Amino acid sequence: MSQALVIVAHGSHLNPGSSAPTYDHADTIRAAGAFDEVRTGFWKEEPSLREVLRTCEADEVYVVPMFISEGYFTEQVIPRELRLDDWDVADWDSDGLSADVATYTAADTGQTVHYCGPVGTHGSMTDVLVRRAESVTNDPDVGEGFGFAVVGHGTERNENSAKAIEYHAERVRDLDRFDEVQALYMDEEPEVDDVTDYFTVEDVVVVPLFISDGFHTQEDIPEDMGLTDDYRTGYDVPAAVDGHRVWYAGAVGTESLMADVVLERAADAGADVGAAIESVRETTRVAPGADD
Repeated sequence: MSQALVIVAHGSHLNPGSSAPTYDHADTIRAAGAFDEVRTGFWKEEPSLREVLRTCEADEVYVVPMFISEGYFTEQVIPRELRLDDWDVADWDSDGLSADVATYTAADTGQTVHYCGPVGTHGSMTDVLVRRAESVTNDPDVGEGFGFAVVGHGTERNENSAKAIEYHAERVRDLDRFDEVQALYMDEEPEVDDVTDYFTVEDVVVVPLFISDGFHTQEDIPEDMGLTDDYRTGYDVPAAVDGHRVWYAGAVGTESLMADVVLERAADAGADVGAAIESVRETTRVAPGADD
């Protein structure tokens, strides 16, 4: 039976670059040859979530949401737009972090749809966060003498968003690789505005747990941390802030290793991906400083 992978994401009418990571990761997976088809669908761009299943000829479709946490989009918008009429969030049996897969028949196309949990709560996302630190510092062994901050929205936007931040901060901490690890938020304590207050080490890597670069990662966070007074003038990496060197990495979702997380989500749901995971890890885990 033929199998297709569909990566679904938010997209944006205002920021044309927001969909670029999704397209890039789809290209990487397509080149690995694990699926008969690899498609992308968006809430705010074409092809739309409502039509994306129609672009697949395969009978069996694995849908992986390029979202950080379980919430409104993964629990309501995407199932509705894909016409998964039997959808019930209870089928994920999740505590807000553990959504795995639920399988349905699409009402209009008759395809078997394996609807996976979001990439942001998968354990392998921790590897991508660390890889982001390696990339921004140009050091594959970065850790000793460095602090590490994971940044995201707080519970004001979505309780599960904060859970995902804490989850990955704890997993990075458990690696015992960085001297200090801290979860920081944009709209609640501990706030990213006060990043240097939470570290005693001089060097701090800051990685936003966002899928793509946009208003928050390119404007709000750099200004809030004091990297620059005006994002339009740019900032140094690392930037000197209150006696610290802040290595700001930009959105984790732009890291090429994200393709590995998408593949692992599909594999966990039962997709036959063969050697694609190993292949993608090899092609995306390039030496820091090399072109992705």
